[in-house]
Amino acid sequence: MSVIDPSVVHGTTRLSLAGKTALVTGSASGLGRRIAEVFAEAGAAVVIADLRLAEAQACADAIACQGARSLALAMDVTDEAAVEAGFARVRGQPGALDILVSNAGIQIVAPIQDFGFAEWKKPLAVHLDGGFLTARAAVRQMMASGRGGSIIVMGAVHSKHSSRLKAPYVAAKHGLEGLAKVIAKEGAPHNIRSNVICPGFVRTPLVEKQIPQQAQEPGISESDVIENVMLEDTVDGRFTTVDDVAQAALTFAAWPSNALTGQSLVVSHGWFMQ
Repeated sequence: MSVIDPSVVHGTTRLSLAGKTALVTGSASGLGRRIAEVFAEAGAAVVIADLRLAEAQACADAIACQGARSLALAMDVTDEAAVEAGFARVRGQPGALDILVSNAGIQIVAPIQDFGFAEWKKPLAVHLDGGFLTARAAVRQMMASGRGGSIIVMGAVHSKHSSRLKAPYVAAKHGLEGLAKVIAKEGAPHNIRSNVICPGFVRTPLVEKQIPQQAQEPGISESDVIENVMLEDTVDGRFTTVDDVAQAALTFAAWPSNALTGQSLVVSHGWFMQ
């Protein structure tokens, strides 16, 4: 079995995460999984944290088969005790955290007048409460280790912009930007960086589910949703890919100083331009 060379993949020079430990929430599939794979390719030991333990273990096993260290954890990011227990296990093995990607998320689509309060709170709990609980646990480990680290929050173009039918999601994504900026200021003396990635529409299962939902309310076709809602404002009519976002995460994770902290990077094929 060959071990991944963290500096060269497919003949191209890559940023290195050799010797680092990274935890990615919501990483059993989709965007989180690809970020975990790219981090492993760059040399990191990767913790796959997800509600779905069997799928998380399958992901961890696949990464291990490529020669990288990996660990699967069942983690509900809205449960304080579960988050603390998961991070304690990471501290024991593979070791204190250097990188957190707070990626777990959900989406519920409905007009605001029809949003039940319980449904409103679910996205806020996963995105905002989960972002806070995992960041707090990561900051504690990074401070204790004395090595500092990188906290990457998964925002969205909806951290900057709004769309119909997504009130709690947009509110949560805006809130995550503020949380990341506070962490950047408080973490700086401890060499802890904090940044936000704001992807455009990535064709993950989360987005696939939204297509028929967004078509139903205004009574349009699913192709209209894709062409005239999701991709109309891109420069090339293309979805953002999991690789687009994973490479942005790798840049933030491997950046060597506080020169790049408290920032948000929009990765959207021009869907939103700052």
